[in-house]
Amino acid sequence: MTALGRITTDALFQPLELPCGAVLKNRIAKSAMSDSLGDGTGHPTAAQSNLYRRWAQGGLALAIIGEVQGSASFAEKPGNLVLNEASDPTKFEALARHGRENGAHLWLQLGHAGALAYAPTSKPKGPSALVLPGLTCAELTADEIASLPAEFARTARLAQKAGFGGVQIHAAHGFLLSQFLSPLFNQRRDGYGGSVENRMRLLLETLDAVRAAVGPEFPVAVKLNTSDQLEGGFSEDDALEVVRALDQTSVDLIDLSGGTYFPGASPASEGLGRGPYFLGFAHRARQVTAKPLMLTGGVKTRTHAEEILASGAADIVGLARALVLEPSLPDLWKAGELPEPAFPRFAKAPEGGITAWYTMRLTDLAEGRAEPGCETIDAAIAAYEARDRARTGVWQGHFPRVHAVETLGEG
Repeated sequence: MTALGRITTDALFQPLELPCGAVLKNRIAKSAMSDSLGDGTGHPTAAQSNLYRRWAQGGLALAIIGEVQGSASFAEKPGNLVLNEASDPTKFEALARHGRENGAHLWLQLGHAGALAYAPTSKPKGPSALVLPGLTCAELTADEIASLPAEFARTARLAQKAGFGGVQIHAAHGFLLSQFLSPLFNQRRDGYGGSVENRMRLLLETLDAVRAAVGPEFPVAVKLNTSDQLEGGFSEDDALEVVRALDQTSVDLIDLSGGTYFPGASPASEGLGRGPYFLGFAHRARQVTAKPLMLTGGVKTRTHAEEILASGAADIVGLARALVLEPSLPDLWKAGELPEPAFPRFAKAPEGGITAWYTMRLTDLAEGRAEPGCETIDAAIAAYEARDRARTGVWQGHFPRVHAVETLGEG
């Protein structure tokens, strides 16, 4: 290994102190993924606890559980967790306990799917009413918007009480707070629409409410799109203004990612070429903020991680699929082993197929299977969809006041 290699590898395993005073033991994070391992009633399963324990034991500093909802009304999938006053806290406490083994942090990503809420269990609503091919939603009222920061704050406080190490506010990938940031979703003419200052208002209000709920010493992060990669949508220049505004807040970590699940767009995790995907923007962001930055998207190898840290563009790297393929990757990298996991190659995968395969591979890991249970993309899609159907029925039975979307028009 070269001298530079030794320096940058050492940098991967230096602790990172966040502005709130919390310390992450190294610079490797498992970024948020929608693992769909909830039980259909919004509660964690034993398998989910096993998965996050396995990642903690593999040496990472931080894992983030994707899309944890404050209510059942706007979930992204029926496998999402729902944490509110009606939840059984003991099940969340068990998950938190397993996920913080070996000095790891386990954070909850505070989610709200908004216009992209799963229609069989929701009535999707976003910043503006939309009737498009594949997307129909109503507009949130002013009162509904005003209630959102308190909802996020309640879930954050419950996460803190349950023993989780922090929370991340989800403002990326086309979900609700990202929708408010994007002029494609947000066509409002009140104080939450129009200029980027107005479009970021709800995010900043939510951050303030969460901080007030958890106090100054609990980590609060924001996941932000660098752009939604759509013409006329949320741009890199807009994102830079949001980073500039976040620099003046109490946020502890800004996680930079990109892409959206807006119909017709390339999925956030597909179609972006070779990674790391958003390194150029991270360099721009570094010029306008002193807050710790995390870079998520296409970080697949030890060389990627080392070069990101060595460049100064980010302070911690977020890995997703690499840690699905090898949960002990941080320890292996520390030992100088497996610099690049063997990523599977899929020919002519249908839209969403690769995501389905990795999601089902997470299930294999959670249930202790060493080999993939789904050998093909088609098998993974079939298993993924069958599980969604089964959990939809459980969800509808457990949350009887949440009904299917009312059709606003044909698209």
